[in-house]
Amino acid sequence: MRFVPVNCIREGMVCGKALYGKGGELLLAKGFRLKPSLVDKIHEIGYNGLYVEDDLSRDIPAVEVINDNLKYKMVCGVRNAYMGLEMGSHPAPQSMKSLGDLIKTVVEDICDNKGLMVNMVDLKVFDDYTFFHSVNVTVLSVLAGFSLGLHESDLYELGMGALLHDIGKAFIPKAILNKNGTLTPEEFEVMKTHPAQGASYLERNFNLPAKTCMAVLQHHEKVDGSGYPASLSGRSIGLFAKIIGVADVYDALTSDRPYRRALPPFEAMEYVLGGGGSMFDRDVVSVFCRKIAPYPVGSCVRLSDGRAGIVLENYEETCLRPKIRIIKEDKSSTQPCELNLSTDRQALAVTIIGLVDI
Repeated sequence: MRFVPVNCIREGMVCGKALYGKGGELLLAKGFRLKPSLVDKIHEIGYNGLYVEDDLSRDIPAVEVINDNLKYKMVCGVRNAYMGLEMGSHPAPQSMKSLGDLIKTVVEDICDNKGLMVNMVDLKVFDDYTFFHSVNVTVLSVLAGFSLGLHESDLYELGMGALLHDIGKAFIPKAILNKNGTLTPEEFEVMKTHPAQGASYLERNFNLPAKTCMAVLQHHEKVDGSGYPASLSGRSIGLFAKIIGVADVYDALTSDRPYRRALPPFEAMEYVLGGGGSMFDRDVVSVFCRKIAPYPVGSCVRLSDGRAGIVLENYEETCLRPKIRIIKEDKSSTQPCELNLSTDRQALAVTIIGLVDI
């Protein structure tokens, strides 16, 4: 199957992977042919695209990081925690335990898939930013922590910090949180209080590990001292916070926001790489960028020599040079063939120049 951006979805396309609504209900079954009303519904919900099946991509699998059911349960858990705070109540200890059990499942799944590279297209499903952002950051953080050699117990504490890293935003006025534009200096000062408010809330109300709460407090600190709330630098920042900080920025950049469109994964990757050693810890960036697929399996790409095709496979050590099924030459269809940018010596000068609709 291949991934088609939402603005390129057309009537008659065949759904390659089941789609779910915001309430977890089945919206579109795999194999179903799209009708005009369903195309409109997909736009309305906020999907950023759709996996479709056709003769050119039928044998290409969609790689799942975590399954949709687990993702939905995590999103619901975070949503309930936020909404409870907004209504003046606290999540019950049992609710926090349920979130912890879900984190353990994520950790186990990632530890069982050692060669996994994250396909962010697969994670970017709904435009329900706060809650899905928390789940995305959790998966990215646990994957990076696993690659750094952290023990399962540490991955659990890291995952809890990642899932709850923005809980302090429940205490920020909605007018600031949802502002459609740049914050004023005064508004930004209010926004900068959310890490401390979140950490303080968790410490007061739940028996969470100290490293989890510290990660929530420090996730906006930068290794060069330019972050907040305490302008910490270098080794003063905990490893969990350094990991969550990279995942947080990457996912934010690849998300649609009211004031800007999402960046493609490869552009967000370039931003993270450029911040290594200044905003972000170099070791964390190095590991992070080996585990993210800038051009996810099933995405359609344009090459510098005019050809276009569908990504078939990614490689950790050469993440910008995947294996591609070539299906077009200079905008004209051609007999499909495979090109491995990682190993084909005749293609050393060929690069991917962007995503394209085929």
